[in-house]
Amino acid sequence: MGEHNMGGMGGDMGGMHMHVPELPPTLGRVLALDMGAASPVAWLAVLLAVGYAVGLLRLRQRGVRWSPLRTLAWMAGCASLFWVTASGLQSYGMALFSLHMIQHMVLTMITPLMLLMGAPVTLALRALPADQGLAGMPRRLLLTGLHSRLGQAVSSPLFTVPLFIASLYGVYFTPVFDDLMATTPGHTFMLLHFLATGMLFFGPILAIDPWPRRSGHGGRMLELLLPAPFHAFFGVIVMMSNTELLTSFATPPASWGIDPLFDQGSAGGIAWSFGEFPTVLVLAVVFFQWAKSEERSNKAADRVRDRAIARGESGDDPALVAYNERLRRMAAQNG
Repeated sequence: MGEHNMGGMGGDMGGMHMHVPELPPTLGRVLALDMGAASPVAWLAVLLAVGYAVGLLRLRQRGVRWSPLRTLAWMAGCASLFWVTASGLQSYGMALFSLHMIQHMVLTMITPLMLLMGAPVTLALRALPADQGLAGMPRRLLLTGLHSRLGQAVSSPLFTVPLFIASLYGVYFTPVFDDLMATTPGHTFMLLHFLATGMLFFGPILAIDPWPRRSGHGGRMLELLLPAPFHAFFGVIVMMSNTELLTSFATPPASWGIDPLFDQGSAGGIAWSFGEFPTVLVLAVVFFQWAKSEERSNKAADRVRDRAIARGESGDDPALVAYNERLRRMAAQNG
């Protein structure tokens, strides 16, 4: 970890009040924790991990079992959130578009998936007190939010898909990005926006937790694939641009020896390629959920048919029986 310039370097970076390392980036410096430059979002990751652990403790005290894989997924999500906001990705990402884009992609497409696989809503509903008094208010508020019109609106693909796309085009191709990068609160808001966008987009698609709106498996797969062309096109635009798109990354420290246009092209390549693996992973999860759901439905139908046979009935599907009977009546009338 290198020393940080608190203010002088910020003047070279468009007035940002951020820590920017003096030493040039290396793999070790980028991956290392840099708590002097940590974003406030890093402490959110700590709070989320502690809150989940408290919920697990409450379940254990009541003798309720919880999947270790869900716990592992949640803690991995918290760790990824902490790492990208308290490491060299945070500090060097203030001056390099490529590293910032890695931070963005992780916050939007990796961290949300791991957090959602942890089923935090289910854990909260099971761990929070169900009392009618003040102690039960958090659980009641959570249930109210899940059943509210606002919850249904923000989980609708009419909201989540445009938001997912706007987090690329609306942030990077407008003055919004440079304005947000100019201050610590603005940059913090941007990081939280990336995280919230991923949670809102993938939440109803994965459908592991209770969610205000739930589509069929085919609809969820369509929602997942809709933004893919826009995501790839964004990456191509950034990759092919021969002018600097953002003031914040136009003048990296001269001692680093980095061409901002080359770094911008790298950022475009990262944006273009990064979304493929998460998309395929979620697509596989939804597909296997679909197959498992069909298997359960077929088993349920078999049990109904077996019970009917045991009662001396035909065991045939009632709808099919009615349809065949209708065909026989029509044939008799025509005859």
